Amino acid sequence: MHGPPASINSLLFHFPPTSTWAIDDMLRLNLRRSTRRPIFALLTFVAILTLTGQINAPISHAQDGLQEVKTRVKTRQIRTGSLASRVLSEQDKEERLEQHIYRKDGLLQVNPNGPHPIFELVREAQRAWDRKLERASTTLQEAVDEYYRRYQRMPPRGFGDWWEYVQKHNVQLPDEYDQIYRDLEPFWGMNPIDLQNIQRDWEAHRDSFTVGKDTFEEPISLKNHTFDDIGPNGMAKGAYEIMDLLKEVENSIPPFRAVFSPHDNPNLVTDRVFKNAAIRAAREGTFVDINNPPKSKALRWLSACPPESAARNQYINWGGEPFRLPLLMVKTFIHDHYRTMDPCEHPSHFLLHGQFISHGKGPEPQRILIPQFSYAPTMLHHDITPAMPINWMEDIAQQGNPEWDERGDTRLQWRGSNTGIWHSDEYRWDLAQRMRLVRWAGDIQEMEDEDLEYLGFAENISVLIPTEKGQKVGRAVRIPKKRWAPAMVDIAYAEKPVNCPPEMCEKLKKIFEYRQRQGMRAAGNYRYYIDVDGNAWSSRFKRLITSHGLVFKSTLYPEWYMDRVAPWVHYIPVQVDLSDLWDCLVFFRGDPQGKGAHEDMARKIAAAGREWSMTYWRKEDLTAYTFRLFLEYSRVMDPNRLSLYFEDVTPRTSRTGRNPKWRDYDGGA
Repeated sequence: MHGPPASINSLLFHFPPTSTWAIDDMLRLNLRRSTRRPIFALLTFVAILTLTGQINAPISHAQDGLQEVKTRVKTRQIRTGSLASRVLSEQDKEERLEQHIYRKDGLLQVNPNGPHPIFELVREAQRAWDRKLERASTTLQEAVDEYYRRYQRMPPRGFGDWWEYVQKHNVQLPDEYDQIYRDLEPFWGMNPIDLQNIQRDWEAHRDSFTVGKDTFEEPISLKNHTFDDIGPNGMAKGAYEIMDLLKEVENSIPPFRAVFSPHDNPNLVTDRVFKNAAIRAAREGTFVDINNPPKSKALRWLSACPPESAARNQYINWGGEPFRLPLLMVKTFIHDHYRTMDPCEHPSHFLLHGQFISHGKGPEPQRILIPQFSYAPTMLHHDITPAMPINWMEDIAQQGNPEWDERGDTRLQWRGSNTGIWHSDEYRWDLAQRMRLVRWAGDIQEMEDEDLEYLGFAENISVLIPTEKGQKVGRAVRIPKKRWAPAMVDIAYAEKPVNCPPEMCEKLKKIFEYRQRQGMRAAGNYRYYIDVDGNAWSSRFKRLITSHGLVFKSTLYPEWYMDRVAPWVHYIPVQVDLSDLWDCLVFFRGDPQGKGAHEDMARKIAAAGREWSMTYWRKEDLTAYTFRLFLEYSRVMDPNRLSLYFEDVTPRTSRTGRNPKWRDYDGGA
């Protein structure tokens, strides 16, 4: 159910539904009516039977039956009322709480009469994470069963070697690789001969490199490139990182050729009509004709969105700011981080993130699907997601990573460059993600705008005051930012302006305060960090979550580990428009004096985040993901793909829930 927009995501002509209070009134009315329905039903039934001659009993018998129904209804009402009285008497020290609204776009819409939503979000996220851990396969047989249950096909050849690596290196959650399925499934609906031809042609694409091997015995190597700087520290750096990552397992990976973009950003905008046709073909065991693709409208960014999506049904103020909503009447929090990254459901992303602002309405989509790997695809791109070790670290030196209680600064910290967009008059650079973060924190008073209060660009901020469990959260209150921001946030640009022509760089120096960069020791004194996208995904997240601090993360790039991490358990998800950042920060660290803080919860999540980083984001975990990715990729690109499956173990019907039939494979029934 979609409700009135609490964040900027709703600005583009969302109309509020019936209020929750009106819904409650209707429910109460229906409950009153429901007590009379058995009487009306019985009278109607008796009348029909009497008129049709189907009964001979006197009407008095029916009246006796009617009286019996009345008695049962009255008794039920008394019992229900008594039960309700007992429950209320047991809760006389607590306020009566109502439910929040979980929207399909990934946002929880706050009901002021409910508890503070963060209690609920943390609890449910922990339960889901525990269930995921409990379901994890522990044997090769279970892994094959689960693979077949999820994807309705046998695992690829080499799956046994992959499982052996997983067991040897204690790789956790061996079933959670759905991102690979999402990336590669559309290619199953394309003829592998066509895919090979497309891949060979794409090797000549500007700024790309190709890694692969021609035989099983051959090591993985750099096969092709379209730039001169091919050293391990140049544009082909990613190729050497992949080769190093797969050194131990390369003899188990079949021949393949994979084209990579060396840039931070993806570049393959999806034509959703073609992608959907390819997915349908994959399910039916057929191929899309790439020489006669299905017709579709050229809608640029919106070509990747379904017709029923919010982006396709709202007016978007391309090249400008979203429509102004002076006050937030309803608050929202993230309950599904993956869904909130989708610009199709959150059209304000097009106006509030450099990935999209820099391209206006966007480039034209690719008419077909191209098998290319990129470091940071969005949900509008069909670039394949690898697990890259860029800026990966095993741990942080102890002197730069003190324990929680030894960290003396309770402000929210961020220090970085003004990357994310080219700063010039032709772009709304003032609305890009990092620019908004700095403005949110209170910098550049001369750019404060009361009409953009929902972005935090005003003298007042709208905040949900923290409550304790069992209490109503109530409505947001307005607080003067200048009273809170200096004591609660330490956010600023570092060193000097970048991504700008000289005259604009000088302008930025006058608008913003550029502070010194902080070393590991200085940054390690903070308890709270905010991680936000730069030119693409933020590669500092690994360092931040490995610390003993609590990480708040705002992003629109789903990374390789999305199926293997739990927001609200390991980090705090924050919306792209930052409309919930003050609420989340105040809940955990309290107001400027620390009042209302839930620091024990913050400490626990910070510790869980570090444990997750040390257990689920090791070099071995990157290898396991990339190993499995290339097993899948090499199969889908091979003309003999139907016969290239793991044969050593057959799925069990009891586990998969269906009788295995190998209609998709050679030699099957």
